[in-house]
Amino acid sequence: MEKHDAHRAGPRPAPILSHSRAAQVAYQDLLRLHLDEAASGHVGSLEARHRNGRTYLYDKFRIGTEMKSRYLGEDTPELRQRLSAAEGLRAQAEERRRSMARLARILRAEGLIATDRETGSMLLAFARAGVFRLGGTLIGTAAYGLYQGELGIRFGADELAQTGDIDFASFERLSIALEDRVEQGPDEILRALKFDAVPGVHDRQVWRWRQSSGEAMVEFLTPAFGEETVRPLPALGVSAQALHYLNYLIAGPIHALALYRSGVLVQIPRPERFAIHKLIVADRRRGGPDQAKSRKDLGQAAFLIAALAEDRPDDLAMAHEEALSRGPRWRERIGASLARLPETAEILAGIA
Repeated sequence: MEKHDAHRAGPRPAPILSHSRAAQVAYQDLLRLHLDEAASGHVGSLEARHRNGRTYLYDKFRIGTEMKSRYLGEDTPELRQRLSAAEGLRAQAEERRRSMARLARILRAEGLIATDRETGSMLLAFARAGVFRLGGTLIGTAAYGLYQGELGIRFGADELAQTGDIDFASFERLSIALEDRVEQGPDEILRALKFDAVPGVHDRQVWRWRQSSGEAMVEFLTPAFGEETVRPLPALGVSAQALHYLNYLIAGPIHALALYRSGVLVQIPRPERFAIHKLIVADRRRGGPDQAKSRKDLGQAAFLIAALAEDRPDDLAMAHEEALSRGPRWRERIGASLARLPETAEILAGIA
């Protein structure tokens, strides 16, 4: 095999260590209880709406003389089953919340790394406002850290070192199609958390906020289908910077828990898509001012790919094949990053 230059080669995958079986079971139980808690809020009649070949479910109820609709999620058998049991779930609320607190204590004792207070309070406020219910997906390093529960693997401090950015993404078309809106705007929440709006240099549109007393940055992003311009996300009440390749990342997101208080139910990308997307963005950032972020992208990709190759090789192989099928530019970027990660390239070649 060709010897790789030390300056060109990316980070080697860290050893994969698993959480205990008790921790993995506790995480799945806590996630289930949070999904039950969300479904217990269904109080009216169930309404199905069809948009672009998909079916979306709504809670339709009356307030005074006015009928209201609240988006619940994309139609799935699991969601319908939970919604059909909403009355019983409401009756179990007190017992469920005690169990949630107990399971969160178990996860901390088992070594799952909790979300820091600042990030946790933001995620909780966003969740209560409906950001994740209405299609918002947490991405970036903040999402990467949550794979410790989803995959049952241990992360070290280096893997979870924050870049200072907390990124959220959503599809513009979905945001328009849902015909629902957050109960409190993210801009209002962020101002209360001491974040200041950062208007765009040219058009003065706001899609990111900077923490007044630190360097943390919150950004809203959306897939670009054409030019990378700023686009509206009406369901979330924000604007977002459009980026190429993001449509691949946030397709078919999953629920996850941030370990803050008794847990916060959020939405994150599928881990196999996250890993392959990191190969793409690492090459996109290479050679510019984001060189350090490029190396971090490679490290996250290498770690997840090594873990997924052991536990979910079919999911990983399909995600890799899908990305390669999207065109020569996609293949070039993935190939360039894998040239810097020879061990990771061997792993992917072995599961193809």
